[in-house]
Amino acid sequence: MTLQWYALRSKPNKEEALWREVSARDYECFYPCIKVQPVNPRSRKLRPYFPGYMFVRTDLQTVGFSGLAWIPHSVGLVSFDSQPSPVPEELIHALQHRVEQVNDAGGELFSGLKCGEVVVVSGGPFAGYEAIFDVRLPGSERVRVLLNLISKQQVPLILPAGQIQRVKPRRERGR
Repeated sequence: MTLQWYALRSKPNKEEALWREVSARDYECFYPCIKVQPVNPRSRKLRPYFPGYMFVRTDLQTVGFSGLAWIPHSVGLVSFDSQPSPVPEELIHALQHRVEQVNDAGGELFSGLKCGEVVVVSGGPFAGYEAIFDVRLPGSERVRVLLNLISKQQVPLILPAGQIQRVKPRRERGR
């Protein structure tokens, strides 16, 4: 019996329903979710880290490929050349650690930023430059900022969210 992790696809917006189905069948499942602070207080407070996917640990020799494909709300396992592709256990541990870090920090790294807020780029080739926060790119930890480079023209720049920091208001910077 060799237990391995596999990526299981869900139907659109059915990740939570699939997670309940998989859990009810006693499969070991990792459904990474991160905290969000929605504008609408009645909206979900958690969102999938990988929309449309979760990870299931099982022995495919025992369960069979179709055993997971026919679970309600499932599209099936991520496969290449019709062969389910195992996910390395080290990657699962790294993802669990990363999701825990994000949630311990209070949720998404860039939550609370509004379009037009001044940020500073803290990493990469543009480190130290001030920019204007534009938008969070859906389904990823990336953001688009507008960078003032030459003659006051704003150049859109896509960065990892961890490379930007909110700029403190002027009166707090001097203290």
